[in-house]
Amino acid sequence: QVQLAESGGGLAQPGGSLRLSCEASGFSFSAYAMSWARQTPGKGLEWVAGIHDNGRDTFYADSVKGRFTISRDNAKNTLSLQMNSLKPEDTALYYCIKHFLDANYVQLGPDIMYDYESQGIQVTVSS
Repeated sequence: QVQLAESGGGLAQPGGSLRLSCEASGFSFSAYAMSWARQTPGKGLEWVAGIHDNGRDTFYADSVKGRFTISRDNAKNTLSLQMNSLKPEDTALYYCIKHFLDANYVQLGPDIMYDYESQGIQVTVSS
Protein backbone atom coordinates (compact mmCIF):
# COMPACT_ATOMS: atom_id res chain seq x y z
CA GLN A 1 0.00 0.00 0.00
CA VAL A 2 1.00 3.63 -0.43
CA GLN A 3 3.15 4.94 2.38
CA LEU A 4 4.57 8.42 2.81
CA ALA A 5 6.98 8.76 5.72
CA GLU A 6 8.24 12.18 6.71
CA SER A 7 11.30 13.25 8.61
CA GLY A 8 13.19 16.43 9.43
CA GLY A 9 10.69 18.58 11.25
CA GLY A 10 11.32 20.31 14.54
CA LEU A 11 12.09 23.70 16.03
CA ALA A 12 13.85 26.52 14.22
CA GLN A 13 14.48 30.15 15.03
CA PRO A 14 13.09 32.91 12.82
CA GLY A 15 15.44 33.31 9.89
CA GLY A 16 16.66 29.75 10.26
CA SER A 17 16.35 26.70 8.05
CA LEU A 18 14.90 23.22 8.12
CA ARG A 19 14.75 20.45 5.55
CA LEU A 20 11.83 18.05 5.31
CA SER A 21 12.02 14.69 3.59
CA CYS A 22 9.29 12.30 2.55
CA GLU A 23 10.17 8.72 1.68
CA ALA A 24 7.57 7.11 -0.57
CA SER A 25 6.77 3.43 -1.03
CA GLY A 26 4.02 1.24 -2.43
CA PHE A 27 3.71 3.01 -5.78
CA SER A 28 5.83 4.13 -8.74
CA PHE A 29 7.08 7.33 -7.18
CA SER A 30 8.87 8.56 -10.32
CA ALA A 31 5.58 8.63 -12.26
CA TYR A 32 3.63 10.95 -9.99
CA ALA A 33 3.55 14.64 -9.22
CA MET A 34 3.97 15.41 -5.54
CA SER A 35 3.34 18.37 -3.28
CA TRP A 36 3.85 19.68 0.21
CA ALA A 37 1.00 21.22 2.17
CA ARG A 38 0.61 22.50 5.73
CA GLN A 39 -2.09 22.99 8.31
CA THR A 40 -2.38 25.16 11.38
CA PRO A 41 -4.99 24.75 14.14
CA GLY A 42 -8.35 26.08 13.05
CA LYS A 43 -7.35 26.42 9.42
CA GLY A 44 -7.71 24.20 6.40
CA LEU A 45 -4.92 22.55 4.48
CA GLU A 46 -2.72 25.12 2.71
CA TRP A 47 -0.87 23.96 -0.39
CA VAL A 48 2.79 25.04 -0.21
CA ALA A 49 4.76 23.66 -3.17
CA GLY A 50 4.52 21.05 -5.92
CA ILE A 51 6.76 19.25 -8.39
CA HIS A 52 6.07 17.24 -11.52
CA ASP A 53 7.38 13.73 -12.03
CA ASN A 54 10.31 15.02 -14.09
CA GLY A 55 11.67 17.04 -11.17
CA ARG A 56 12.09 20.12 -13.37
CA ASP A 57 8.68 21.74 -13.11
CA THR A 58 8.17 23.27 -9.68
CA PHE A 59 5.40 25.47 -8.31
CA TYR A 60 5.11 27.52 -5.12
CA ALA A 61 2.55 29.37 -3.06
CA ASP A 62 3.22 33.10 -2.94
CA SER A 63 3.73 32.84 0.83
CA VAL A 64 6.86 30.68 0.43
CA LYS A 65 8.20 31.65 -2.99
CA GLY A 66 11.89 32.53 -2.81
CA ARG A 67 12.29 30.90 0.60
CA PHE A 68 11.29 27.26 0.09
CA THR A 69 12.62 24.81 -2.50
CA ILE A 70 10.92 21.56 -3.42
CA SER A 71 12.93 18.76 -5.00
CA ARG A 72 12.82 15.03 -5.57
CA ASP A 73 15.18 12.12 -6.00
CA ASN A 74 13.37 9.53 -8.08
CA ALA A 75 16.16 7.00 -7.60
CA LYS A 76 15.63 7.15 -3.84
CA ASN A 77 11.83 7.64 -3.91
CA THR A 78 12.26 10.78 -1.83
CA LEU A 79 10.59 14.17 -1.88
CA SER A 80 12.23 17.09 -0.08
CA LEU A 81 11.40 20.60 1.04
CA GLN A 82 14.24 22.97 1.90
CA MET A 83 12.86 25.79 4.04
CA ASN A 84 15.02 28.90 4.48
CA SER A 85 14.37 32.30 6.04
CA LEU A 86 11.72 30.73 8.22
CA LYS A 87 9.04 32.91 9.79
CA PRO A 88 6.80 32.26 12.81
CA GLU A 89 3.85 32.04 10.42
CA ASP A 90 5.48 28.98 8.82
CA THR A 91 4.69 27.08 12.02
CA ALA A 92 2.38 24.23 11.02
CA LEU A 93 1.94 20.53 10.54
CA TYR A 94 3.50 19.72 7.14
CA TYR A 95 2.27 16.94 4.85
CA CYS A 96 3.59 15.39 1.68
CA ILE A 97 0.97 14.64 -0.91
CA LYS A 98 0.69 12.25 -3.85
CA HIS A 99 -1.31 13.54 -6.80
CA PHE A 100 -3.15 11.59 -9.50
CA LEU A 101 -1.26 10.75 -12.71
CA ASP A 102 -2.81 13.59 -14.73
CA ALA A 103 -1.36 16.19 -12.37
CA ASN A 104 1.87 15.98 -14.38
CA TYR A 105 0.13 17.88 -17.20
CA VAL A 106 -1.16 20.86 -15.25
CA GLN A 107 0.21 23.64 -13.09
CA LEU A 108 0.20 22.40 -9.52
CA GLY A 109 -1.64 24.42 -6.95
CA PRO A 110 -4.22 24.28 -4.17
CA ASP A 111 -7.01 23.01 -6.44
CA ILE A 112 -5.19 19.97 -7.82
CA MET A 113 -6.64 16.78 -6.43
CA TYR A 114 -4.64 14.18 -4.60
CA ASP A 115 -5.25 10.71 -3.28
CA TYR A 116 -2.76 10.22 -0.45
CA GLU A 117 -1.14 12.33 2.21
CA SER A 118 1.39 11.60 4.93
CA GLN A 119 0.63 11.68 8.65
CA GLY A 120 2.20 15.10 9.02
CA ILE A 121 5.28 16.44 10.76
CA GLN A 122 5.46 19.46 13.03
CA VAL A 123 7.52 22.51 12.13
CA THR A 124 7.74 25.22 14.79
CA VAL A 125 9.42 28.56 14.17
CA SER A 126 10.00 30.45 17.38
CA SER A 127 12.70 32.34 19.24
